[in-house]
Amino acid sequence: MLIGYTRVSTTGQDLETQKEILENEGCEKIFVEKVTGTSTKQRTQLYEAMEFAREGDTLVVTKIDRLARSIMDLNKIVQGLDEKVVKVRFVKEDMKFDGSNEGNSLQTLLFNILGSFAQFERDLIVERTTEGRERAKHMGRRGQDEKTLKRAIKLYNERETNGMSVNDIVKATGVPRSTLYAKK
Repeated sequence: MLIGYTRVSTTGQDLETQKEILENEGCEKIFVEKVTGTSTKQRTQLYEAMEFAREGDTLVVTKIDRLARSIMDLNKIVQGLDEKVVKVRFVKEDMKFDGSNEGNSLQTLLFNILGSFAQFERDLIVERTTEGRERAKHMGRRGQDEKTLKRAIKLYNERETNGMSVNDIVKATGVPRSTLYAKK
């Protein structure tokens, strides 16, 4: 059975594109989640999908970063599914993992590189927003200057790809949620 898993970070993001891709891939059941990908702790639908999967099934995910933003979490998830003899397929990266990948060092390397890039991208976002917030504090601002507002709006508009929730953006930039929604 093909089982789909889709995730976005915030309630304002759209899951429909991912769901459509998974339906087109032939997924019979799709687990949907709106939660940050930086940790697997609160991802109940991911756990349900993993529990639902049976030997011989395939968990289909649109992109690696939709499954995990941490290389450790990514490997842990894939290993857990492999132990259940469940394959994992990433549509965008055109990659499939199962027990037969042992000995395929090139595919394992590529998987880990792509997973590392997902984590690196998330880390850069957090680092840059933290630096901007600290710089604004140091300059006596509360994050309301034009440059910070533009950055917050950019982060808001790119939240599908950057994995940040509105709360993350508000915390990182100091721009109030109401201002962000009004200016987006």
